[in-house]
Amino acid sequence: KLAEADGNAIKASLDATGSYTLALKDGAIELNEEDLLPETTQKEGFFTVKEGNITVALDTTLTPELIEEGFVREIISKLQTMRKEANFNVTDHIIVSVQGNDKIDTIMKNNLASIQNDVLADQVVFDKLEGYHKEWDINGEKSTFGVKKTED
Repeated sequence: KLAEADGNAIKASLDATGSYTLALKDGAIELNEEDLLPETTQKEGFFTVKEGNITVALDTTLTPELIEEGFVREIISKLQTMRKEANFNVTDHIIVSVQGNDKIDTIMKNNLASIQNDVLADQVVFDKLEGYHKEWDINGEKSTFGVKKTED
């Protein structure tokens, strides 16, 4: 019966009154701290750290939105690396081209304004490579990007 009880409720009762009353079909049993061996377990999807009486828990569940945001950050990082490898100035505006992966294309289209803003891209061209290009593995998805300076 104790294994089925709410551990948080038991802990709260022990903290407040020093005991917990467990209701059984034959009557109630009062348990105190010496009768129990509390054990903290890590709930799946959470990371917890405890110091003294304070516990901090972080939800580490990867939602589709977080996964997409991770892809966007990786795409931007790869494009910035390519700008550097192509010896572009940090202020140069560029044309980005992408080819080879429907998932990457969709993510880029869904986040086009953000990507363009971060890499100073005036235009993004799909299914055609222009300028300096390179194949990348982005979180297990292969895609080829191209960067080319915008003509003044």
